[in-house]
Amino acid sequence: MENFRYYTPTRYIFGKEAQKNAGKLSAELLGKKVLLVFGEGSAKRSGLLDQVEDSLKDNDIKFYEFGGIKPNPTDGPVRLGIELARAEGITGILAVGGGSVIDTAKAIAAGVPYNGDFWDFFSGKAIPEKALPIGVVLTIPAAGSEGSGNSVITKEEGLIKVSIRTDYVLRPLFALLNPELTYSLPKYQTACGIVDMMAHILERYFTPTHGTTVSDGISEGLLKSIIKVAPEVMSNPEDYDARANIMWAGTLAHNGICGCGKIEDWASHGMEHELSALYGVAHGAGLSVILLAYMRYMLRHKPERVVMLSRNVLGVNIPDDLEAGEEGVKRLEAFFKSIGMPVTLEQLGIENPDIPLLVKRVHQNKGETFGAYYPITSQESAAIYTLALGDRS
Repeated sequence: MENFRYYTPTRYIFGKEAQKNAGKLSAELLGKKVLLVFGEGSAKRSGLLDQVEDSLKDNDIKFYEFGGIKPNPTDGPVRLGIELARAEGITGILAVGGGSVIDTAKAIAAGVPYNGDFWDFFSGKAIPEKALPIGVVLTIPAAGSEGSGNSVITKEEGLIKVSIRTDYVLRPLFALLNPELTYSLPKYQTACGIVDMMAHILERYFTPTHGTTVSDGISEGLLKSIIKVAPEVMSNPEDYDARANIMWAGTLAHNGICGCGKIEDWASHGMEHELSALYGVAHGAGLSVILLAYMRYMLRHKPERVVMLSRNVLGVNIPDDLEAGEEGVKRLEAFFKSIGMPVTLEQLGIENPDIPLLVKRVHQNKGETFGAYYPITSQESAAIYTLALGDRS
């Protein structure tokens, strides 16, 4: 096991009407001038934004609406948000939405006190050392951004999609999680979220570190719980307990607990980011395709963790390691299909992917090699993208 630091300042309020705590916690933790960041209108249409704003008013908090954040968030709105926050003397940021909204809020929070271009953080030129405090009202369980110190933004010029990771600077100070707010999510969006949270666990599960029994056990328990509950959510979207378990799993998948003591991988995310940047696909759907291709490649090159996943999570009981791993990947593929997720690039809507361009871009953004479990060179990334085509015979 590796040495590690683990710190999470996030105060979680979970359950029915959790969103009504927004004003009280904002007054305590965000200050008296709040930038209210939200998406393309669902929060307004559902009445959630009114509830949050009423709560802010009841606690004498002045707020400024900043809506219109789209999936796969870009740097343009971040720059506008930074300008507005500086002009109005914003003291904290409240995100109402899912990962795209929260990631945008984090980028704004980091950019406001910084003298340079906020993109310096994403390009690796600088590390965020301070930020405005952040709170969250979560509406989409998927990205886990409500409990992490991470943010993913795409630079519109060049379609460069990259992330930043911080130990604590960008972790929200509070997160309000009401499973009822997720009842109206479309099935496809729900399924994308399920794959996304599973991927966050798997990026930590695929590790070169040995002796991580406890962290592995947490990861395996979460994965088995997600796989068990997912069909209940898909068949009955208003099953409160099923929604609650999926929502909490999404938070635990990405708040760092699964990675304690480990060197984490993140190769699959790096490869998927190029798909969603170039082709505009949903992140979770892209991960469904890339994860399967990645595991198939690892079966032939470093099978240990694929085999371990197959036996401990997917219930494979075959003595031969290679056969067990192959059966495990088939079972994971069947699970993804069962919740309506694509398993090939063609099913993802990318019939003729430019694999050389994907390879070029991923190595420009991630380096000559990337991935901790098994170093991915351009030869490996090309092979994994090719496996993602599926069987075209």
